[in-house]
Amino acid sequence: MSNKTEEDTIEPDWSRISIIIVTHHSAAVIYNCLKNFKKASNIFIVDNASDDETIAIAESMVPQARIFRNKIGVGYPGGANRGLSHVTTEFALTVNPDSVVAPSAVATLIETADRYPDAGIVCPQNINLDGTPELAHDVVLFDRDKIHPPFNKRRDEPAPEGELCSEFLSGAVNLIRMQAIHQLGGFDENLYLYFDDDDLCMRMRSAGYPLILAPAAQIMHVNAGSVRPSIYYDWEKYWNYGWSRLYIEKKYNGFVSMLRISVYHLSKFFFKFIFNILLCKFKKSIRDFARFSGTLSYLLFIKSVKPSWKKINFENN
Repeated sequence: MSNKTEEDTIEPDWSRISIIIVTHHSAAVIYNCLKNFKKASNIFIVDNASDDETIAIAESMVPQARIFRNKIGVGYPGGANRGLSHVTTEFALTVNPDSVVAPSAVATLIETADRYPDAGIVCPQNINLDGTPELAHDVVLFDRDKIHPPFNKRRDEPAPEGELCSEFLSGAVNLIRMQAIHQLGGFDENLYLYFDDDDLCMRMRSAGYPLILAPAAQIMHVNAGSVRPSIYYDWEKYWNYGWSRLYIEKKYNGFVSMLRISVYHLSKFFFKFIFNILLCKFKKSIRDFARFSGTLSYLLFIKSVKPSWKKINFENN
């Protein structure tokens, strides 16, 4: 007897969307990510210099996919832009490799986008492995500390039951209207890791495109599972957190606001580093020193990455 429900058998109109997946040492999760996309006709996988079985698994799972191999990692925005530059469909579905998306969820996202023809992004509700919701919407980045209680991380906030228009949507899985991303010129490749979804959401709203959360579309998200864990990756990740936070602050709020944030972060991350060293919490000390180093590097005009796909003419599609 099949365990599939009627909902599991719902297929979207795959001809209307292109799936964009950016991978980087993602062998542990890419099978589950791709297993529901075997019928998809337009799949673009951009691999950021993986040295594991990521590409081999992808080739066996979805042989119809176009796979682009970057010899060096260009970060998520650079990888996403390379995939988006080949899209000719109405929508792009950007999917983190640690996400599992049922075809029925894709169909719901498209149906929602059709009912909101001015929406730039439609986002599903993320569900954790334990079945609890991972809130996929929020206020704009600069207001979060004012709205959310410290140390709470919104644990007491229920997931919405109906559709809503939000200031921010998680970038784990997004249905993006290509008309909107054309107008914006893609992701900002000055960002390598972190805050690229914040930046895209702010630019979408500034251009007049609403952001819609569709809770009826649910996806499984293995948070922080896109890349195999390692000390090097932890350093890279948290270094870019420190760097990108100052970049995004200066971009939207100016030089003075960026300096104010940088002073706070330098002192905060340095003292946390010392505190965790004294407590022999070495993993946390690496995290905090990486954030400190990324913050300092931005102030010293050290770039996070040299983008390889920065200038893309989306109008050539």
